[in-house]
Amino acid sequence: MGLINKINNRLSIRKEYVEAAAIFNKFSDFTMIPSGIYMENILLAKQAKNIQGAIVECGVWRGGMSAGIASVLGTDRDYYLYDSYEGLPDAGKHDGQDAIDYQKNTDSENYFDNCTAEISFAQEAMKKAGVSNAKFIKGWFKDTVPHHTPSEKIALLRLDGDWYDSTMECLLHLYDHIVEGGLIILDDYYTWDGCTRAVHDFLSKRNLPSRIRQYNNQICYIIKQSPND
Repeated sequence: MGLINKINNRLSIRKEYVEAAAIFNKFSDFTMIPSGIYMENILLAKQAKNIQGAIVECGVWRGGMSAGIASVLGTDRDYYLYDSYEGLPDAGKHDGQDAIDYQKNTDSENYFDNCTAEISFAQEAMKKAGVSNAKFIKGWFKDTVPHHTPSEKIALLRLDGDWYDSTMECLLHLYDHIVEGGLIILDDYYTWDGCTRAVHDFLSKRNLPSRIRQYNNQICYIIKQSPND
């Protein structure tokens, strides 16, 4: 019986990855995230399937990740896609030299025009995912996030703002809207110093017991805990 269970578990895992790969292929023109990392994001997002609430992504580029998440969490939720849709703001002193050098190297294949994408791409991606109730909030986070927070609780918050100020702005104004047990996926925690610093500064400032978790040795995330846990 033990061997049968192991085989069934492996088949189940394989099926999940096959499904995640199909989602990536569907939205590959709408994301700059490599296939493996994209698929891990999708599998992690599935942990919020039974958590009621909105799905929020801050920093969406062409909307491919939000569309992929909608493919596994359903189209009957509210989806909020925050982005300047004009690229990244200038990196600051908290973001480190690598971030500053990245914005200077405009010929890099990873530059993506400073992560600029017109809002129409994200709208097309969400339409392709079958989401009719997506809300696209255009502008810098400091100008939008404090004034356009979801009216309902957030089940999953995905932060892909790269820099310190962007990450901190979103945590300061959206964390309290996340339902207990909800997920926060931190795209840039292992990439940019600014994101890492912002996460630690925020948790320390609020004296929160939340752990920095890792999904399959790749994706950084937090599960929102009760302050008394």
